[in-house]
Amino acid sequence: MPMVLLECDKDIPERQRHIYLKAPDDDARECLPIANVPTIPGTLSERGCAFCGAKLVIGGVLKDTIQMIHGPIGCAYDTWHTKRYPTDNGHFNMKYVWSTDMKENHIVFGGEKRLAQSIHEAFDEMPEIKRMIVYTTCPTALIGDDVRAVVRQVMKERPDVDIFTVECPGFSGVSQSKGHHVLNIGWINEKVGTAEKEITSEYTINFIGDYNIQGDTFLLQQYWDRLGIQVISHFTGNGTYDDLRCMHQAKLSVVNCARSAGYIANELKKKYGVPRLDIDTWGFNYMAEGIRKVCAFFGIEERGEQLIAEEYAKWKPQMDWYKERLKGKKMAIWTGGPRLWHWTKSVEDDMGIEVVAMSSKFGHEEDFEKVVARGRDGTYYIDDANELEFFEVLQHVKPDVIFTGPRVGELIKKMHIPYINGHGYHNGPYMGFEGFVNMARDIYNATYNPIRFLAAQDIRDPLPLVMPERLREAA
Repeated sequence: MPMVLLECDKDIPERQRHIYLKAPDDDARECLPIANVPTIPGTLSERGCAFCGAKLVIGGVLKDTIQMIHGPIGCAYDTWHTKRYPTDNGHFNMKYVWSTDMKENHIVFGGEKRLAQSIHEAFDEMPEIKRMIVYTTCPTALIGDDVRAVVRQVMKERPDVDIFTVECPGFSGVSQSKGHHVLNIGWINEKVGTAEKEITSEYTINFIGDYNIQGDTFLLQQYWDRLGIQVISHFTGNGTYDDLRCMHQAKLSVVNCARSAGYIANELKKKYGVPRLDIDTWGFNYMAEGIRKVCAFFGIEERGEQLIAEEYAKWKPQMDWYKERLKGKKMAIWTGGPRLWHWTKSVEDDMGIEVVAMSSKFGHEEDFEKVVARGRDGTYYIDDANELEFFEVLQHVKPDVIFTGPRVGELIKKMHIPYINGHGYHNGPYMGFEGFVNMARDIYNATYNPIRFLAAQDIRDPLPLVMPERLREAA
């Protein structure tokens, strides 16, 4: 029976339709977990809210933009400094957080004056910054503050600034995926086509769905530069507000994270005729395939093959060294959505690792279609998993390493299972050829580290466990 009801879910039998155990010859169309639906009452979801999807994932990455959060201070604090989005201008986006700091009296009497005051204060304190995104949150949406009217008035008073409004309170969707969609569609409708930039190459792209986690964008930009391709806009890793207004000028939209940013690529195609091309940038085989697809579009295949050959010569020997030592290791992936299908086959092909369990917080059914097609028989696929399910599945699959976020990571440390930050990385970047070697190195260091073995020992035990030889050698 492919759909599984775990023991911990016996009082919430509806969870069975969200958990799939892949079996040989299953028809994936009939066995996909239900996804992108409201969390079942009684289960403790680990999803992020819709506001988080807009601000933390996409908007907050921009390097030259004030992120004004119209709501309580907690909404600002909880979406700041939780991911590593470096920039080449001194990490402006990670240094500061802005909030209207709504209190009870503002909720009662309205917060529009508070918002206008906060916007003016932010621009006055940072006169070199002329761009801003304003976000609504649950309380300010519920009381009906007219955020757009406030923004229009500020822009009238300050003609040198430009402000984008994202009306996406946390309750407006079932997960952070709703926030992705709202920001994507709002930007294409209101801002794309309102600016132009100088074109320096006959080959131009938008690189969409890359957020420069620990320098992913920096690494991939080297590839585009060596290929002679001009990136009109990065959506949104190390990106600028005004570059994103120029997305209509590109000849091709190259999409990496289809879940968070595929919407804007589709709209660019419909509205401006910019074709969409999806690639994977994690893993040697996938990265090489992606480069070949982009180069084939522009007719510069020789440049692409030269780049791939150079990168393979430089990094493949190191990857082979790690693969020899990681082959047969088991991994669980407990992240957001698309990384499940980006990683499951690439770690198997390039590192010899078996992915045995996956959970998605905000993936849609099409994400599960992709990952199930790429995954192995006997693997668990779970939508909107909770901690009890997590621990029960771990007992079934017994992974050697888990890719997840720090919140769950702190729990599994107590189980003496190594974890790697699947959201913000441990020692990235992880994209590209060099990046995947970094990922392999982190997995090797995690699985061969003797500390977790020693931490599991009770010093009062008269017969302590003997450290495995492989850990002794690594130590």
